Amino acid sequence: MKRIAVDLHYLPTLEWFSAIIDAEEILLFPKNQYQRQSYFNRTRILLANKVETLSIPIQGRRPRLPLDQIKIDYSQKWPSIHLRGIQSAYGKAPFFEFFFPYFLPVFESQTESLWEFNTRLLTICLKLLRWPVKVSVVEDSAHIPDFLDQRRLIVPSRPFWERNFYQPNAYPQLFGLDFEPNLSILDLLFCMGPEAGNVLKSSAKKE
Repeated sequence: MKRIAVDLHYLPTLEWFSAIIDAEEILLFPKNQYQRQSYFNRTRILLANKVETLSIPIQGRRPRLPLDQIKIDYSQKWPSIHLRGIQSAYGKAPFFEFFFPYFLPVFESQTESLWEFNTRLLTICLKLLRWPVKVSVVEDSAHIPDFLDQRRLIVPSRPFWERNFYQPNAYPQLFGLDFEPNLSILDLLFCMGPEAGNVLKSSAKKE
C-alpha cells in the first residue's frame, strides 16, 4: 500500500491533489505544530479581475499549538466573506449548482476547530472527485509502516514549479484569457465537474 503523509490544507490546491494522485492512503498528523504562513488556513480562487486569497482568521497571535488545537476566530464574520467570494467567482460555473450545496453546510456550521473544519471539507472534495483513497489521522508515526513524507513541502512562500508534483494542464476557467494554474480545488470542481479527477491525473508530474 502506498502511504503518503501530507499537511492538512484549507480547500487544497491542485498541486496538493496532484502530489497524492497515486496514494492508497494519506496520513494526517493533528499533533504537528501550527506553522504560520501555511495553507492550513488559506486558499486561492479566481475572481473576474484577480486571484483572491481567502484566509481563515484564528484565535491568538502566533500560537505554538498542535494543529488540532487551533481555533477559528468568528468575530470577523469571515464565513460570509468567503461564501460571497466563492459565489462571485464560481456562481456561473457549469457545476457550481451541483457541488456548492455540499460545501455550504460546513461554512454555516460554526465549527470551532480549524482541523475539524478542514477535514470535513477535504472529505467532501475526495467524495466529489470519486477518489477511494483512505484518510488516516495519525497521532504518532513511529508505528506506521513505510510511508512517503511530504509534510511542509507545499507552502505559499515557494512556487509550485520548484517542486516535482504538479504540471499545469489547462482547462476552461470563467475569467481571464490566460490559464491560472494551481488554484483551490474548488476552481477545478466547479469548472470541470466529473472530469476533475482526469484533469488532476494528467497534471501530476511523472517521476
